[in-house]
Amino acid sequence: MNIGITVYPSYGGSGIVGSELGRELALRGHNVHFISSSLPTRLTELGGRVHFHEVEMMSYPLFEHQPYTLALATKMGTVARAENLDLLHVHYAIPHSISAILARESIKNHLYLPVITTLHGTDITLVGADRSYLPITRYGIQQSDGVTAVSKFLKQATIETFDFDEIEVIPNFICPDEYRRDADSPLRTELAPKGEKILVHVSNFRAVKRPVDCVEILAKVLQKGARANLVMVGDGPEYSAIKHRAKLLKVSDNVNFVGKQAKIADYLGVADVSLLPSELESFGLAALEAQACEVPVVASRVGGVPEVINDGETGFLSDIGDTEKMSADVLKLLSDEKMRLAFGVKGRELAISRYSTEKIIPQYIKFYEKILASKP
Repeated sequence: MNIGITVYPSYGGSGIVGSELGRELALRGHNVHFISSSLPTRLTELGGRVHFHEVEMMSYPLFEHQPYTLALATKMGTVARAENLDLLHVHYAIPHSISAILARESIKNHLYLPVITTLHGTDITLVGADRSYLPITRYGIQQSDGVTAVSKFLKQATIETFDFDEIEVIPNFICPDEYRRDADSPLRTELAPKGEKILVHVSNFRAVKRPVDCVEILAKVLQKGARANLVMVGDGPEYSAIKHRAKLLKVSDNVNFVGKQAKIADYLGVADVSLLPSELESFGLAALEAQACEVPVVASRVGGVPEVINDGETGFLSDIGDTEKMSADVLKLLSDEKMRLAFGVKGRELAISRYSTEKIIPQYIKFYEKILASKP
C-alpha cells in the first residue's frame, strides 16, 4: 500500500505513535509518505520506503495567522495525486481530519482518497469537547472513512461527547527490541553519581501532565531519608514552574533536566521508578514504555492508564494530585528491591503480550484493508 501519514511533529504521544507506525509499516513492505510542517519526532531515517513531504506556509500581510489547515490540505492533495496514495491516515482530529477531508474532496474527480482518523486524547477530551470546536470536530470524525481510538476509555469518551460509536480500538504499541533494562549503562552513573535511586518523568511538560507533582513526590521521598534523583525528560511550558518549585523545596540538586531525547529508552532503561501524575491520559504511552524497560510506574488513576498499568502488579495508581500516596508508593518500591524487580518483570511481560508491534501493527493493516474494501 501507499500510505500518507500526518502527525503533529512536536514532542507528544500522537507524533511518536504516528512516526513509529510509519516506520513499522515500511518494514513490512508498505510505502509511507509523511506529510507535516516539519520532520516528525523520532523519524530519524528517510529513504527507501519512508518519505517526507514538508507543508509550505505562505506569508501574506492579510493573514494574521498562517492558514495551516488549508496549506496542509493542499499538500495532502498534491502528494496523494503525485504518489498515487491508497489512503491518508491522520493522527489527532483537529485540524488534521478537516484538512484530510478537504484534500479528499478536492481531488475526488481524479481518485478517491479514504481518510482514517486516529483519536489520541486531548483532541477529544479537551480541544474537541470545547464548545467552539465541538461541531467541526464532530464533522471531521463523522466524515472520516474510518476512525480508531487508542484506548477503550477514549472510545467511550468520544461516544459520550460526539454521539459517534463507529470506532475501532487499536492501542499504542512498543517494539520490544528497542525497550530494555540496562542498569549497567554508564548513563546511570552519570545521572546518579553517588548511587542514588533514579525517578524518571517523560512528557511534554504541559500542565495536564502535572510535572510539578514529580518535584513534590521527590521532596517527600527525600524527607523520608531515601537517596534519589529525579530525571525530567522533555521540555514544555511548565519547565520554569518545575525549576521554581524544586528551588523552593530545596531539591534542585536532585533534579536533572535532560531535555528532549530521541532515544527515551536510554533513560527509562536505567531508571528505578517512573512517575506519571497526569490529570488526563487517554492511554499513557510513557507508562507503557517504562514497563517495557522493566520500570514500575507510579501514576494517576485516570483515563486509559488503568488499561496499561495493573495496580499492585506493575505499578501503583492514585487519585490525581495525591502526592502523599504517590511518594509512599515510590518509597515502597525503592525500599523493597525484590518487589521492584518483580513489578518490572511483570510490567515487561504485560507490555509485550498486549502492546508489542507484532500484535498491534497487523491490526492497523487489517483496518486499512477493511476501509479500502469498502472504498466507493
